[in-house]
Amino acid sequence: EGLFPHQRALDEGGRSGLEEERRLAYVGITRARDRCTIYFTSNRRVHGLWQNSIPSRFIDELPEDHVEVLEPSSSYGGYGANRVGGGYGASRFDTSDPFTSSYSSPGWQRAQRGNARRAAGTHGDPVKNNWGSRSGANVAEDGGKRGRVIDGELIAASINQPSSNFTVGDRVFHLKFGNGNIAAIDGNKLTIDFDKAGQKKVLDSFVEGV
Repeated sequence: EGLFPHQRALDEGGRSGLEEERRLAYVGITRARDRCTIYFTSNRRVHGLWQNSIPSRFIDELPEDHVEVLEPSSSYGGYGANRVGGGYGASRFDTSDPFTSSYSSPGWQRAQRGNARRAAGTHGDPVKNNWGSRSGANVAEDGGKRGRVIDGELIAASINQPSSNFTVGDRVFHLKFGNGNIAAIDGNKLTIDFDKAGQKKVLDSFVEGV
């Protein structure tokens, strides 16, 4: 989460950016002729700093009937110790404790909401599966059981972020979209009317005054 879907795609493209990332994930996964192996890294070093991460929302959207979960021993106090299963069941993905941090990405917020639903004994309303089934994949023995699917809700990245130094009306430059005028500001998230690219939402760190 934050890499695929990439956080910049969510910040700049919103829901359309999420759908494009989902399409790319589907294209990549369905290139597998027999079996697709997907890896998740619980800790990643980014620009010299270690960051905790959670699995991509796209993994949760895969049909449970067609997924075999393999979890090697981890450093999170025995969570996921050599568990192999034909479904999701209980794992470190079902608790936020091993990932305690100030991480506030959409995936982290979604994981916390999922924990609350599980604690209340409900998984929420069924959501339409975005992936569908694929022949040749590993199918669990329970056959017709429908996979657990989460929605693609997007939470603004400006939550708990400092205010921007820009003001409405400022003229700015973006490396990809060019010049434009700031139409609205939400924390460090700017709505900009670009001269050629139209209106976009971007973080203030990606623009500079002109």
